[in-house]
Amino acid sequence: MKLVRVITLLVVSILWLGGCSQPVMHWLYQTSIIVDDYRYGDLYRLSNLPQFKDPVTLCPAVTVSSDTARTHLYVIGDSFTEPERLSQQDFPVSYYKRVRWDKQDTIQLDPTANNVLLVESVERHFREHAAATPIDPIDNLFIVSDSNRTNGSKQQSPSFGKQLVDLIHSEGIEERLETVLFSHDVFLWFKEIKASLTMNAFNRVSPNVAVSQNKKHLFIALDTDSTKRLNAGTSPLPDNEVADLVNTVNKAAVRYQALGFDKVVLSIVPNKATILEPDRQPYNHLIERVQHHPKLNVPIVDVYSLYRKQNQSVYALGDSHWNCLGRSIWIKAVSSHLN
Repeated sequence: MKLVRVITLLVVSILWLGGCSQPVMHWLYQTSIIVDDYRYGDLYRLSNLPQFKDPVTLCPAVTVSSDTARTHLYVIGDSFTEPERLSQQDFPVSYYKRVRWDKQDTIQLDPTANNVLLVESVERHFREHAAATPIDPIDNLFIVSDSNRTNGSKQQSPSFGKQLVDLIHSEGIEERLETVLFSHDVFLWFKEIKASLTMNAFNRVSPNVAVSQNKKHLFIALDTDSTKRLNAGTSPLPDNEVADLVNTVNKAAVRYQALGFDKVVLSIVPNKATILEPDRQPYNHLIERVQHHPKLNVPIVDVYSLYRKQNQSVYALGDSHWNCLGRSIWIKAVSSHLN
């Protein structure tokens, strides 16, 4: 009986730690103790609507040309450029490094290489990323001559007690605990029944998602909620703010080129709703207005116009990100700027 209590306590402790700590949660994934709750797409995960349950599959390799220019590609990007979706093998480059928008990193450029910086942002967050600021805009990369240097002084590691308190109060702990406990298919079956009943009986879905008017597509709620001024493609966007966004990108490009980059390229990935339901509400045309602004001095990766021409969806059914077709189109558009 004592052994049972010890084993139960051990299992509960591991699951609790998985909810508190992302590294522990990643270990639980690797050991198959829990399953990936994004395996059917992030939108299905938020809504649990069975008609949008679509297993995420690996995309086939993209044909890559040889790197004749010895290109080193650096990316400041969001979830569209996560390692699960993109890697160095997808581009004709000799070196590849990505940093998230919410992180900063120190790098050392090779002066003999063709150093290219790609600034990638999904449409719904571009106004936040490129907002006018009194300090240097888009300051995610620090360039140094010695790669052993770091930006700023080294901070002392917090005590074990402080780390434990931070784990307990860490952001997203409730969401991770729910993932640890209820991510298996048997629990999804119950969630699907509840979600379907709520939608069919009350025409309500999770507040984190929005269903298209023809009921065929699922979107992140931020894409369509015009009260979210900085996110929705349907919220007002005055000309002076467009000019500020363009100015921010220009200033960042000038600064990074002065620090050693040979080229800075901008990519604004359209919201799923922008492409699949453009007539839902009046669109503010953020992407077009930035890309065609007369004062923009930065080359662009224009997939907005390419996506609009496609006869089939470029976005996954149960996910807010592109499918393999959309991914391939974007990679080819980026690669055209590299050599």
